[in-house]
Amino acid sequence: MPAPAISDWPDAEAFPALRREGRAASAHLRLSMQQRTWRGSIGNWAGAGIGSSIDFQDHRPYVPGDDPRHIDWAAYARSGNYIMKLYREEVSPRVDLILDVSRSMLWEEAKRNRLLELACFCAESAAATGSSLRLHTVCGEAAHLFSPDTLAREFWPPPPIESAPGPPRLERLHLQNGSLRIFLSDLLYDTPPAGLLRILAGGKGRVTVLAPYLRLEEQPDWHGNLELIDCESGFRRRQRVDTGLLEKYRAAYRRHLEQWEDTARRYAVLLARVPCEPALLNSLQGEPFAKGAVEPWA
Repeated sequence: MPAPAISDWPDAEAFPALRREGRAASAHLRLSMQQRTWRGSIGNWAGAGIGSSIDFQDHRPYVPGDDPRHIDWAAYARSGNYIMKLYREEVSPRVDLILDVSRSMLWEEAKRNRLLELACFCAESAAATGSSLRLHTVCGEAAHLFSPDTLAREFWPPPPIESAPGPPRLERLHLQNGSLRIFLSDLLYDTPPAGLLRILAGGKGRVTVLAPYLRLEEQPDWHGNLELIDCESGFRRRQRVDTGLLEKYRAAYRRHLEQWEDTARRYAVLLARVPCEPALLNSLQGEPFAKGAVEPWA
């Protein structure tokens, strides 16, 4: 089985259907933003700074140059001192959407399709909340920035895919300060997760990882003499698989995920797995909804 090629990327006929699936899910759910404060341009969400919205926050003494419209005259009547009312700044959140386009994400059609459906869902959700969106792809040493309009087109040409295997060099991404970082990846890297999550959470970022997975990755039914292929490197090996070896694989897979989950909690990263087999909305209503990665529209 050859490594995925450019032709394996969804074509002009397949891509619109994936985009429709993402849009349909975004009519019911959105990225979880309600319980957060943000830094960004003027908008409708509670910010981390002080502004002029109707959401009262605090008082402070008047200083020359302050807008007299914000003087608390009731406080002045009680104390004889000019006291300013402070209000919560209203902002539009910044969102960085990061797609892992390594070979393991593109090897199987179901996972490749789920990746793009999730990307379209996240882009629609960001647009509906007035967020400032950046779209990135990463693969090994390569990191690319795309226009967010790419996901609204009839066809997205395949992003450049780095041939050399290895974990993504996330430090090469140009992430927005204080943004919500949505990382779409199966997390199948042979490297400790702490370094990757530390980069994603830097610059006051808030991180959500949505991890597509296939049932056969979690519970494979291999048996007998097989030819195993490393989808990242293309390396092939003949292997006899019996019950004992299969259980070792499953145990290693569980330990790998547990390591990611433990590290995610340490870095305050929200990690939710997304099965590839059900319809997108059904998948999002499972673990992503239960963990707060997505929320219903208010």
